[in-house]
Amino acid sequence: MKNEMARTRWAILFGAAILLSACATQNPNLYSALWVQTAAEYRAEALETYTAAMSQLDEALLDRSWTAAVEQTGDYMGLPPAVILDIDETVLDNAPFQGQLILDKMPFDPARWDEWVAMEAATAIPGALDFVREAARRGVAVFYITNRSCAGADKDPGCAQETHTIRNLARLGFPETPPDRILLKGEQPGWTSEKKSRRSAVAQRHRILMLVGDDLGDFLPDVASGIDPDQRKDLVDRYKDRWGRKWFILPNPVYGSWERVLVAPKAAHVRGF
Repeated sequence: MKNEMARTRWAILFGAAILLSACATQNPNLYSALWVQTAAEYRAEALETYTAAMSQLDEALLDRSWTAAVEQTGDYMGLPPAVILDIDETVLDNAPFQGQLILDKMPFDPARWDEWVAMEAATAIPGALDFVREAARRGVAVFYITNRSCAGADKDPGCAQETHTIRNLARLGFPETPPDRILLKGEQPGWTSEKKSRRSAVAQRHRILMLVGDDLGDFLPDVASGIDPDQRKDLVDRYKDRWGRKWFILPNPVYGSWERVLVAPKAAHVRGF
């Protein structure tokens, strides 16, 4: 009986592998989305990232010269402390949305994204809740800089995505999030998908202890266009003393600014191509 069950199990897995291979030829995001949803390794990396961030809180709070933001200049040593986190694939997990796009054989659609955000159904990235709670417990202001938008497909002037995001976070047990702690794309003039201006806005009133995100643009400006992959790697190396100390990044193989650079790199010498 055990041998028969084992043969059945392997037959099912083999059939699934064939099916996945066929689907992958139609949607290149399939394996990436499956990895995020099912791999224990992804969960381990997320937990590792937030555990490392939490371990740096004491030193960051004690050292008044400590800042994580390249935009922070001037006399900031007396400012109250803050951390800045991205939201999607950093704090909130949108894997079901990505999976549904694959099942429906659809590209990203802003209207469908609006519907997903309105459902307030995203779950927490492993480790995010504990980190945010601990930062808040220590008196650190938590800011979210996100490219969720104040002007979605319905052109809503009231920032509906902000309201839904706050409710989603609350449902998951995150500390209370005032609207001014979530900085959305398009919420203020000049707040584009480039996050530099929003980091600068936070840096005017807070000493930024840490940055947490899933994209190079969550840490540095001007990395999404007019730059090639090698230059992006050089930037990572230039700031190597910040990774794992002031900057903490989550894996996201599904989407990001890296895709844009691959489609239209500034230079032709892209490694591996």
